Amino acid sequence: MSRVSVTGSKRVIDDVIEAAYAHHSLHVTDYDDRYEGFDPGTSLDGAETVNERLVTVRSLESILDVDEDDAEVARSLDDDELEAELDRVRDRVNELNDRRDELQGAIRDRQEEIDRMEPFAELGIDLDYLRGYDSVEVVVGEAKPAAVEAALGDAETVDAFDVFVGGDVLAIVARPTDGDAEGVVQDALVGVDIALLDVPDADASPEEYVAELEAEQADLRDELDGVEAELDSVKEEAAGFLLRAEEKLTIEAEKKEAPLSFATTENAFVAEGWVPTESYPDFEAAVVDAVGDHVEVEELERASFTPDGDHHSEPVDRSGGTESPSADDGSASAETEAAVATDGGHAAHGTDDPPVVQDNGSAAGPFELLVQAFGRPKYSEFDPTLLVFLTFPAMFGFMIGDVGYGVLYAAIGFFMYSRFDGAFRELGSVAMWAGGFTILFGIYFGIDLFGYHAYQLLPGDVHWPVAGKGLSPADLDWGLSFLVVSVVFGIVHLNIGHVLSFVSTLQQHDVKHALYEAGSWLLILNGAWIWIFSQHVPGPKPDFLFESVSLLTFGTVSFSGFPVVVGIAGAVAAGLGLVLLGIGEPPELAEFLSPIVNVISYARIMAVLLAKGGMALAVNLLAFGAYIDKGGEGSFHFIFSAEHLHHVQETPSEELVFAGITTAFDPASIGLVGIVALVGGIVVALVGHLVVLLLGVTSAGIQAVRLEYVEFFGNFYEGGGRAYLPFGRDRKYTRDD
Repeated sequence: MSRVSVTGSKRVIDDVIEAAYAHHSLHVTDYDDRYEGFDPGTSLDGAETVNERLVTVRSLESILDVDEDDAEVARSLDDDELEAELDRVRDRVNELNDRRDELQGAIRDRQEEIDRMEPFAELGIDLDYLRGYDSVEVVVGEAKPAAVEAALGDAETVDAFDVFVGGDVLAIVARPTDGDAEGVVQDALVGVDIALLDVPDADASPEEYVAELEAEQADLRDELDGVEAELDSVKEEAAGFLLRAEEKLTIEAEKKEAPLSFATTENAFVAEGWVPTESYPDFEAAVVDAVGDHVEVEELERASFTPDGDHHSEPVDRSGGTESPSADDGSASAETEAAVATDGGHAAHGTDDPPVVQDNGSAAGPFELLVQAFGRPKYSEFDPTLLVFLTFPAMFGFMIGDVGYGVLYAAIGFFMYSRFDGAFRELGSVAMWAGGFTILFGIYFGIDLFGYHAYQLLPGDVHWPVAGKGLSPADLDWGLSFLVVSVVFGIVHLNIGHVLSFVSTLQQHDVKHALYEAGSWLLILNGAWIWIFSQHVPGPKPDFLFESVSLLTFGTVSFSGFPVVVGIAGAVAAGLGLVLLGIGEPPELAEFLSPIVNVISYARIMAVLLAKGGMALAVNLLAFGAYIDKGGEGSFHFIFSAEHLHHVQETPSEELVFAGITTAFDPASIGLVGIVALVGGIVVALVGHLVVLLLGVTSAGIQAVRLEYVEFFGNFYEGGGRAYLPFGRDRKYTRDD
């Protein structure tokens, strides 16, 4: 990327903006008001009018519910046509929208009146009997009759009363002891939970009045349907115009507000930003062709890519630049004002990093979403998207490892990918990749199908190489082996991070700094773990560290640990790493155990694998029941049927673990208990596996992301870059004729 400066007279600022917008390559940086004599620019004339029209267009689009699918063939739109057509559409839409609002309000009013009248219709007393008395008080409300009668009976201010009940509504007629007193009934009911109702002022009976209101409401709805149909007609007619108008006005607004990012004086302006280096000659030619020698375009620096926290900038020889703005443009002070000595004669906008374009292809591209959630890479940093693409789905798939769940994850991902745009579409793609790896590892774990080893259904006596996930007595060794797999994966993953850190430090500084800052950690990491996997001091080291290799390779590779001399060499390398760390970064000696701790943190991969497998197993145990073949390999087998359960209970070599719910259903003697058990077992299986499916996203997904962000990114990646947003846009609905 090249940092460029465009300096010129304000007389040509419109033409410069037009040229830069059309070229669509300049990422404008905001002027931060740091230099004396320069102020942030102001919008060009007409910006307020353009923005007002843009707000109007977007409001009309919202009212008519216009979207991209309503677009027509792109065509030009001149100012006169836009103004005339916008006024016409606005008047028509506003008229119809106001009428729609009135009708909707009237319908709501009628509904509120119906809701207010329905309790009186339920009471079944004409409204005339509930008002207009002098000697008695009438109160209507919703309350429990017993509580009302008790309160009125105890009130000394009430001489006599009667309560009429209809559903949840009651009417109270009471004669006060003092004929001149008012509000006696309400005072007597202060301690009663009652919702008082106002008696409507209507001549008809409650039933007739409700029927009349409903008829009026139906007429209003018919009229509203007519207005909605007219609005649909207007939408069909005006949608294409509104999309064209929005695009045209948006472009005009961006152009007129562009000077807000410039540094300006009374007569001159300075705009700065970034363009791709290969685009700079074309950009310079486009601007110069537009305004001639009234502008000066300069390439201030070129930022070369290095995978380090700060980009490396090379100053550019400006001797071959274009001429400075000439005073013959009518602004004699423009050249002088633009030559403030802040950056070789230019008002620099600061030393901001170049913007970033992430381009990882169609497969890895969606994983940019996960990287950007941590922080977009700086221009000078290594973009870890490809590495996340290669590791995140694998970690997720290994932790779930089930064909059934994998198919559902992939299906959910495909739904999101095909139905949504933007972040949801990218998240759908990530889910499809994660689901695919979940299926692959599910096959590896014995064609695991919702916790059931489906390879047992294959014809013949099939022996699957992987006995299981380490959940049954027969495959406990596999569980320990998967712990070793998790640790080895962590070692490789962290090595990649430290190597990237070493390369970036080497490119930015020198070999010495690279050895101190990254090489030391590489030596500690690999030296310590080589020693752990060696036969040097074998006592505290568990046997499964070495035996797992033979198990995982199905006996083709035998590993008893690195030789003692290799272990000693690893310990020496780790010690050398500590020395280098102490020389180069003494404060970091406090974290000298982090290479071991961080690798152990990857054991969560095995932990989630066993946890999710255990949850699926528990669901199947509850629903279907299981037993262990004591005379065989000692693995779990599900029961499924009452007949099989009886066989297990009568066979000494088979130990029942749990009978299950569905096994109470016996097709030979169908009964109510059996049917309830069958339905209950199916519900338990469906709900249980749904819970496991959802928890798989939160546990496996979060743990995989954590390993990427904390253990992996922490070694070489900082983030904090800015997206490359070039000034200008590609037209979709209009043509620039």
